[in-house]
Amino acid sequence: MKKKKYIYMVASLFAFLFLVACGNGNETDDNASDADKDKEQTETEEKAEDRTLTDAMGHEVTIPAEPKKVIASYLEDYLVALGITPVAQWSVQDGASIQDYLQDSLKDVPTIPHDLPYEAVASFEPDLIIMDSATMVEGNKYDQYNKIAPTYVIGSEQNNAWRDELKEIGKVFGMEEKAQEVLDEYEKKAADAKEQINEAIGDETVAAIWLVGNTFYVVSENLSSGDVLYNDLGLGVPNVVKEISQSTEQNWSEISLEKLAELDADHIFLVNSDQGTGAKMLEDKVWQNIPAVKNGNIYEYPGTTSWLYTGPVANSKMIDYALEDLAK
Repeated sequence: MKKKKYIYMVASLFAFLFLVACGNGNETDDNASDADKDKEQTETEEKAEDRTLTDAMGHEVTIPAEPKKVIASYLEDYLVALGITPVAQWSVQDGASIQDYLQDSLKDVPTIPHDLPYEAVASFEPDLIIMDSATMVEGNKYDQYNKIAPTYVIGSEQNNAWRDELKEIGKVFGMEEKAQEVLDEYEKKAADAKEQINEAIGDETVAAIWLVGNTFYVVSENLSSGDVLYNDLGLGVPNVVKEISQSTEQNWSEISLEKLAELDADHIFLVNSDQGTGAKMLEDKVWQNIPAVKNGNIYEYPGTTSWLYTGPVANSKMIDYALEDLAK
């Protein structure tokens, strides 16, 4: 009887140990299974981090899913519109000239020279560089920048349509829906403003004039603020503006006193970078005889405003200015 009891106890012990072993084995298998799942998920996430896109120059560029240090000289307007803060912002003369109208969003962002010296770019250790146009990477510049960080060129032309640029930048960051939302809001704002301004001034003509260094410049019909005034808001284009725009690819072109005398604009937005310098050109009889000047339809702005730039933020601000001045 004692022998049977002993055998039963031994058998029970072996059974217990077997069950424990099996249990541990299942737990190990479960842990292994969970580990495999975690590994697969991590590998999937790692694969999702890298996206390969083809830029305007045909380069296949590997874009990190969440770039942390972006340099996009002269494209900061688009980044701000999408809620992205670059690691450095465009400037001229060691930061003396910047895009002032964006400083509510970029006030703590350090500056970088507008021509993007390689050493300056490398010092910020960017993980993504975005270039506005092919002209910015002529020669072997692209290869040099691409050694620093993946470099993506947005457009192939010197002046690319800002709407296309917004969509392309949205694609780079995987924010296509946000870019479209920004664009839709802008289009609605422009359409509403167009209606209000048309009711106020009808087919009267408008010009944007920039005074800097005692020299006048006129905006192109289809670029910068001209695009907003004439295309988005449907305002009348003076003949002189049409004529000058046909012979230049510049956003702003110098206008001689002879041509200024022919400017039959009913309204003028004067971007005065010579404020406080006693600009003599504003006292010249040629300027004084322009219809808009004689009738007091001059709307003066400092050179720090968005009139000299382009992009969803700049253009939206220009619509606000035009509404305030023309739809009184």
